[in-house]
Amino acid sequence: MPHGPDSLKGSIPPLITPINKGEVNYDAYAGLVEFQIDKGSHGILVNGTTSEPSTLTVEERNKIVDTAISTNKGRLPIVVASGSQSLAETKALTHHAAEAGADALLIVTPYYIRPPQHGLIEYYLETTKDFDTPWMIYHIPGRAAVSVTLDTVKELQDRSPTFIGMKHAVNDLGFVSECLDAWPDYKVFVGLEELSFPMMAVGAVGLMNAVGNLRPDLLADICQAVWDNDFALGLELHQRLFEINQSVFFDTNPIPIKYMMKRMGVIPANEHRLPMAPATPELEKRLDGVLERANLI
Repeated sequence: MPHGPDSLKGSIPPLITPINKGEVNYDAYAGLVEFQIDKGSHGILVNGTTSEPSTLTVEERNKIVDTAISTNKGRLPIVVASGSQSLAETKALTHHAAEAGADALLIVTPYYIRPPQHGLIEYYLETTKDFDTPWMIYHIPGRAAVSVTLDTVKELQDRSPTFIGMKHAVNDLGFVSECLDAWPDYKVFVGLEELSFPMMAVGAVGLMNAVGNLRPDLLADICQAVWDNDFALGLELHQRLFEINQSVFFDTNPIPIKYMMKRMGVIPANEHRLPMAPATPELEKRLDGVLERANLI
């Protein structure tokens, strides 16, 4: 049975895509799902930015969804990022995710083309109109080159009964506060590592952070600390993760993440598809220092 919208909270890490000799390693992906379950994550995000979805085919993205759902066996909520810059492709990905049994959809604002707000609204409504699956905006203007306004959120709230929130991956706590002031039940997930604790402290319901591929346990602990109103512990964990959080952006995500996962033995190979590329020797040395200071190697 699918998990209901109330279960969508806590740390829901966006998994990387393991690549081996140019092909998606689905067995290794299944292992990452088990890793997240074992380490206490509250859900799994499939095909997010950290999975390098623009380097994958629609068929590969859909097979990754199937792998995640079949491996998970209903243990955790599965959120599927089903967006693209093409409406047709987004609808195909969204249809597959909804039919496969995703518990929620995360749909990125179409990137590169810089659409107007009224175009965004109709795009989201057209994409989600045929499904009862809860859905969220993936708000990441640094990659998409377009922001979502409060008026756009309001219209989507008014016109889409399945619209429940957003992943917010921009350094703007003010916008989060405005959304939560207007709609107290609006679900906000933190998409920037540096804002994990601060954004949860003002009302975000959880985290969708790439660093969850490395330390899912600590991200789950931050969520629990906020739920327990133990803000001293939340701050302590936030500071403990400070350098690891910074390291995610030493190069384009997920280049640092994949290298560190390989060094930790979490994935069998550190491989990307062009135009992405593995860490340089200089970056590897820098990341080794981060892992050593965090006692992860």
